[in-house]
Amino acid sequence: MIYLSRKDVEDLDMTMKDVLAAVDNGFRLKGLGKTEMPPKPGIHPRPNAFVHAMPAYVQEVESAGLKWVSGYPSNPDKGLPYITGLLVLNDPATGIPIAVMDCAWITAMRTGASVGVAAKYLARPDSRTAAILGCGVQARTSLMALVETLPQLKEVLCCDAFPAATKRFMDEMGQRFPKLNLISCASPADMMKGADVVVTAIPIVAKPKPPLEAGMLKVGGLGVSLDYDSAWTSAAMKECDRFCSDDVGQLLSTKEHGVYFSGVPKKIYADLGELAAGKKKGRTNDREKIFAMNMGIAVDDMVTAKVLYERAVKTGAGVRLPL
Repeated sequence: MIYLSRKDVEDLDMTMKDVLAAVDNGFRLKGLGKTEMPPKPGIHPRPNAFVHAMPAYVQEVESAGLKWVSGYPSNPDKGLPYITGLLVLNDPATGIPIAVMDCAWITAMRTGASVGVAAKYLARPDSRTAAILGCGVQARTSLMALVETLPQLKEVLCCDAFPAATKRFMDEMGQRFPKLNLISCASPADMMKGADVVVTAIPIVAKPKPPLEAGMLKVGGLGVSLDYDSAWTSAAMKECDRFCSDDVGQLLSTKEHGVYFSGVPKKIYADLGELAAGKKKGRTNDREKIFAMNMGIAVDDMVTAKVLYERAVKTGAGVRLPL
């Protein structure tokens, strides 16, 4: 069995373009019914914290495994990462574990890639301005994916509850993408003005006070939530012409627990798998307001992990451990 640390995973040089290709294909296979992925169960040892088990099997790619991932909003105050965990890959033919790897990098990259996939099918192709609420890790990977997906992107409006986080984000992403004009916004409302694509990535909390209200998303805009319903009011989601998700089954299963998603629209147009497989149309005109609720799904993790595993086998990366 191969063990891959966070550094081992990063050193395999899987680019956002690579992750986007893997995740888009994973959604396509999901849309074609070639995946098995039950809704993720979770435990919640502390308020607003979670530890989730995320299993999936993806046919054709032949990737099967489980991600065991935690998210603790209080960790950054302790000098610890918000997201931590491990991912286990099994041989689909025998069930034997073949790899254990850090999942924080995978989670960050595939989450950003899901934003890119949503933008590919649901954003206006000529989108020039993106807005990002919450300037953490997922904001960084989301912007990386949007740069790959939206060739005319020129401007990024940035907002975070902590001005220092906004500054760090702008400094880092400005160096990575010097052609982008990054602008700090004093409030979420200011950030929304003129944005073609809006990505929200603030901490998920059980009793939020969403700052993004109805009327803020521009005509023809796309809103993508990575933070459940923490950033968007029910009215803001319901005013959109179409509501999509990365997995409808998981959204409805989570809603049944009575904590999240009580305010989402009753009619859900499609999941990203149906769009990627061509079963349903994406954006049809430049005036549609569209919303995508991307919760993060195990299919994305497994297709990304499979590429990393194959690279580790080829290069000899990681540590070989006995079972």
